[in-house]
Amino acid sequence: MDPRLLKLSDVLLTYSLKIKKGDKLLISGGESTLPLIKAVYKRAIELGAYPQIDIGVEDLTEILLKYGSEDQITYTPESLKRAFETVDAVLTIWGDKNTRFLTNVDASRMKLRSRGRRELMEIFHERMAKGELRWCGTQFPTHANAQEASMSLSEYEDFVYGAGYIYEEDPVAKWMKIRDEQQKICDFLNTKETLRIVSKDTDITMSIKGRKWINCCGEENFPDGEVFTSPIEDSVNGHIRFSFPGIYAGREIEDIYLEFKDGKVVNAKAAKGEDLLLELLETDEGAKFLGEVAVGTNYGIQKFTKNMLFDEKIGGTVHLAIGRGFPEAGGQNVSSIHWDMLCDMKEEGKIFADGELIYEKGQFLIK
Repeated sequence: MDPRLLKLSDVLLTYSLKIKKGDKLLISGGESTLPLIKAVYKRAIELGAYPQIDIGVEDLTEILLKYGSEDQITYTPESLKRAFETVDAVLTIWGDKNTRFLTNVDASRMKLRSRGRRELMEIFHERMAKGELRWCGTQFPTHANAQEASMSLSEYEDFVYGAGYIYEEDPVAKWMKIRDEQQKICDFLNTKETLRIVSKDTDITMSIKGRKWINCCGEENFPDGEVFTSPIEDSVNGHIRFSFPGIYAGREIEDIYLEFKDGKVVNAKAAKGEDLLLELLETDEGAKFLGEVAVGTNYGIQKFTKNMLFDEKIGGTVHLAIGRGFPEAGGQNVSSIHWDMLCDMKEEGKIFADGELIYEKGQFLIK
């Protein structure tokens, strides 16, 4: 077994998920992620946990979305609901055999699938907010994801494990240091009421009064490196142009421009994939509101790889997400989607909090 997988498994279970003897752990991943699933399963057994596995198969998902009825597409197995209601921790492992396997699936059918998983997501986020459930999502490097990132598999493995500091002698100590540094930023932002983001073709304001900033230091996403909150739902005004393509279910939406009034998207355009963008905004009432505003802080990630787990952490960027807000941050927006879009801040970017310049050209000015 690849020693990097063994080291990663230990970090995921002991640091990120804090697995202890007797915990019930759900490990969810695709067929291409089996090497990491096995390593995590082995470590969970060693820790005295009770792991169970949920493996997705891309070909079966394609069959469902192309040939299933509306009821079949929106159906969620009772066994999966029960698992989300009862387990202590969930580890989601991403890794594709074919990142484009849903390219020719009608956008309306993908919207049905998102709507069908809404109850499951509500259970998940309610338990997360109450502290009853711990979750972490991570990436297993596959050939398909390496191709999307324009890398060889060995280069992509180095990128993935390097972004998580797995090559460090003590990755946990590194992440604890990051946690302490980012907490200072969160503590500062928690005292502020308004946020304004300015960059190329971008000038957008929102209220963050009373909302909590969350320190992302490898405990929920791995690798990590961001601070985020959910803005006041009806406070967002202005416009933003996203620097990088938005990726949804393997499909790219390029040059996205959104305009907000009193929290709601009132104008949306894209140079490519605009039909999917408009479909996503019609998923439900909450899909036209922001659920997240965040700043990427992992300066070890500088390459856009078409994988938001890494891309949203790029140091010197901000990202906004339409859809579901985060109850742990005070977010109240309800939606069956949560979709991130990324804006580069390294050349012209500025962030103001209560009128004070706190971030410029990709760097926080907070001491």
